[in-house]
Parts: sequence; C-alpha cells; structure tokens
Amino acid sequence: MSAATTSPRPATAIDIVVYPGFKAMEAIGPMSVFEYANVHLRRDGKPDGYDVRIAAMRTGHVPSDTLMSLHATKALDPLALPHTAIVVGARDIHGALAEGGAIVDWVAHAAPRLPRLAALCSGAFFLGAAGVLDGKAATTHWSVAERLQRDHPDIAVDADAIFVRAGNLWTSAGVTAGIDLALALVEEDFGKELALQVATDMVVYLKRPGGQSQFSAHLLSERTARPGIREIQKWILDNLHERLSVAQLAQKAMMSERHFARLFLQEVGLSTQEFIAACRFERARQLLADVGLPLKTVAARAGFNGEAQMRRVFQKRMGIAPTLYRDRFATTGVAAEG
Repeated sequence: MSAATTSPRPATAIDIVVYPGFKAMEAIGPMSVFEYANVHLRRDGKPDGYDVRIAAMRTGHVPSDTLMSLHATKALDPLALPHTAIVVGARDIHGALAEGGAIVDWVAHAAPRLPRLAALCSGAFFLGAAGVLDGKAATTHWSVAERLQRDHPDIAVDADAIFVRAGNLWTSAGVTAGIDLALALVEEDFGKELALQVATDMVVYLKRPGGQSQFSAHLLSERTARPGIREIQKWILDNLHERLSVAQLAQKAMMSERHFARLFLQEVGLSTQEFIAACRFERARQLLADVGLPLKTVAARAGFNGEAQMRRVFQKRMGIAPTLYRDRFATTGVAAEG
C-alpha cells in the first residue's frame, strides 16, 4: 500500500475592498506583495499561496484617487467571505463613509467570521463605524488619528504605530505601511524567508516593526527648508550620545542662542530639546529591536542619562517599560495583540 500523499495547501482567498475615491497605492501595494509571493512559490514548484480579488459594493470599474480604476470582480456578500479581507483608505474618508454604508454593514456582519480583517490607513474608520474595534488597539494615519479617537472613544488608538494587530483585526498607518502589513501576513502564512524574498523584489525593508514610529527624525530633517538648521538636525542625530545644549547648538550654527532657538522652532515645529528627546526615543526603539543588546547599552547609544531615565521616558510616552516594549513590539513586529 503506497504512502498517503499530502494534498497541496489551498490558496488563501484575499479580498481587497475598494470604493469610489479609494487610495490607489493602498490597493496596489498589498496586491503586489501577494503576487510576488505567488511568483516565488511557483519558482519553487509550489502552488500559488494567494487568490486575490478586488471586491466592492458592486462589480465593475471603481475609480480611485488617481487616474487609475480597478475592476471589482466580486460584490461584497456576508455569505461569501474570503479568508482575509483588506479595506483600503481614502483621502476623503468621511465622504466615503457617507456613501459606503453597505461596507460598514458588511464589516459588522463579516468581522466575527473572518480569520483576518485588515484596514489600511483611514480604512480603519469603516471598522470603527462597524463597532468591531471597540475595546481594541488600532492605528491609522497620524493625520486622522485624533479624529478616529474622537469619533470612536472606545478604540485605543495608537497614532504612532506602523501597524497594529488585535486578534484577527489588523490596522495600519498610511500607504506604504500597507506593504509592511502585507509582508507581515506573508511571513505569518509562509515564513520569514518568503517575506524577505518579496521585500527584496520590491526594494523595501523587512520589516519595519509594527511598533515603529510613523514619525521619523530623519524625515523631519529632510523637510526643513533652511540648510543650516537641517545640518544641525543631522549633527544631532549623529551625536545623540553627547550632552546637547542650546548654547552648543547655537554656537555650531553661528547664531545667538535666542535667534537659533526661535529659528529652530519655526523651521522644525519643535524646540531643540523636544527634537532631541524625540530623536533619543526613536533611536532607543530602533536599538531595542536587537534583543541581544543590553538595556544599558541601548540607553547609552540613544543618549539617555542611564537606564532609569530611559524607563521614565518610555513609561511617559508609551505607558510601558523598555523591556516590555521589546517583548511586545520589537520581537513580534506588531504593536499590540490580544
């Protein structure tokens, strides 16, 4: 009697949910991640891992926020659910919500029965309106995080995270964060090696941890108009281990302290000490991703005056200690789970 053969794993059905005015990149980015994953699986002689469909309130062409439209081949139906549904965001999310009551109703009925439901960027408002995020952690694009919290006070909104997982519900920040989330799904389904191959094809990092900040000190320095202030910002980033003072920075900029402080605040939107504090916190979070690095070393490299100061800062900013941040975020790639 011949040994029993193992049947191939069926492809995971993924519906990307769109509606008029959806953000094109938020649909195309994850779609590309899953297609690249299929390409690599085929090269290894394996069947496709993903069956991706565009779903909408009705079939047909759906215009995006650009010149591009996507053709929806599936109409949303609470009786025909995929394994994973991904609701994308929109520039005018409140206009989309006003026109998309059917999507809210579908989410409310489908969420308890879907193995995975994700919302990208402002797509979290559909989940919020359906009530499925109440009592759970979630994120969205920083520019609408305050509105999400105000509209839905029972959601624990983390305005800083790249993406957040709460049980079977996933939410992400804007646009490229949807790629981070999709890579995390590939890693969960098929392992880190395949996700790394896809990330390499797409020339993106694997992976920005879910708990990594949406805000970057490097981006803040690139947005600064005055070259002199931009150079000071870059110098700060390279010298966080030093005891940085306004007097020292003003001297480097060859300005009076008063003029430098006023100009820095005007250009950056933060005082020098606020910018330095943000840089040190961001650096510490990056260093904590290395689980083998002692906390004492992390604190020193980030420029904190010892572990105790770093603990106080983490407690104030995130409500947890650095060790718990490392356990929850840095090693899992998601900002919250439960």
